[in-house]
Amino acid sequence: MHAEMMQGSLAAIEMELSIALSGGNWLNIETRFERPPLQRSLASNISFALTAGLLLVASFWFLLSRLTGPLNDLATASERLGRGAAKGDLPVVGPKEVRDLTRSFNIMQDRLTRFVSDRTQMLAALAHDLRSPLTALRVRAEMVDDEDTRTSLVASSEEMQRMVDATLDFAKGVGQHEEVQSVDLHDLITGMGLDKVQVTSQGPLIVSVKPSAMGRALRNLIENAIRYGSEARVSWQRMGSEVVVAIDDQGPGIPDNQLEAVFGPYVRLETSRSQDTGGHGLGLSIARSIILEHGGSIELKNRTDGGLRAEITLPVKQSAESAPKEEGSPHMARVVRHLKPD
Repeated sequence: MHAEMMQGSLAAIEMELSIALSGGNWLNIETRFERPPLQRSLASNISFALTAGLLLVASFWFLLSRLTGPLNDLATASERLGRGAAKGDLPVVGPKEVRDLTRSFNIMQDRLTRFVSDRTQMLAALAHDLRSPLTALRVRAEMVDDEDTRTSLVASSEEMQRMVDATLDFAKGVGQHEEVQSVDLHDLITGMGLDKVQVTSQGPLIVSVKPSAMGRALRNLIENAIRYGSEARVSWQRMGSEVVVAIDDQGPGIPDNQLEAVFGPYVRLETSRSQDTGGHGLGLSIARSIILEHGGSIELKNRTDGGLRAEITLPVKQSAESAPKEEGSPHMARVVRHLKPD
């Protein structure tokens, strides 16, 4: 009967009972049995609620991970691509919209990589092929009888040869394939062996860079400071997830309206064209291209007390040795320095 009630096939039962008493009286009893309420213990209810909650959380976690996981991978790959450290195509997973986005990113990454590589190789090939006619021109110039004309032609051919060599260096600087490694910024700077360089910051600071390329960029900046300001002072400070390295000189500085223009290829503020007072105007272009490739930035500023400062911001690698104990740790780095255009 109880089972039938619980199944809903029996709604209620009425029972009447009559009992004969002494003296000829009767005791009449009437009762009604209805379907009992659902009976569960408190422990059973708690267990059911916890199980249902865990199942819901697991389901939501699975659904969100299928959406946010590929998006996080896409964000990381985009950041790597900006630093020139792309690691191939991303796996196409997740919902349809995310899969379409990943396919588009893979196509864009491949096109950008080929575009930069093709242009860099073309620039290097043109500069390389120019060497042969320049060498022939130099030989013919030596055969000119007039001394003044010969001297002028030889000087012009040598200048053209230096420009070709500088162009090759520029192509190598922006198109060099090198693995990103964790290096100590202090060792990278002091290991250059440059004279007239004063490093004021001490202690290790680990950064993830292409060692040869970044060393070349910093060398260009430091040599500029030495060339135009007789010496370079290098310091760095770590600020959160970035590094600020400061290279200052005591030179004449740069007009404010030229601070951005000097980053262009072959731009020189010094107009004598003498190799003793300046290069071909590619040093800052190479430095900025390398720094941008690493996900950083560079800015030139005239100091109030004289000289030029170039501020370079680079991402810094978190490590047990370099992690700051508090905000504003002296080992946080962003590269700052005073420069002159090469």
